[in-house]
Amino acid sequence: MGVVTSAANWRKSRRCESNQCVEFARIDENRVGLRDSADPMGPALMLSDASWKAFVAGVRAGEFDRA
Repeated sequence: MGVVTSAANWRKSRRCESNQCVEFARIDENRVGLRDSADPMGPALMLSDASWKAFVAGVRAGEFDRA
C-alpha cells in the first residue's frame, strides 16, 4: 500500500529561487518525504528519520556542493 502524501505540509528551502527544487514533508514521526517541486503529483522518495538527519547534516557540511 502506498503512502498518501497529498495532505502533507510540503516545504522547500528558503534558498530555492525557482520552481525546480526539492521539497520535503514530515509524513509521520518516522519518515520524511522528498519530491520534485516541479512535479508535485509525481512520486515521493521516503526516508527514515535517521536517513533524513544524515542527509541534512551532509548538506550543511557541504558534502554535496559542486567543486
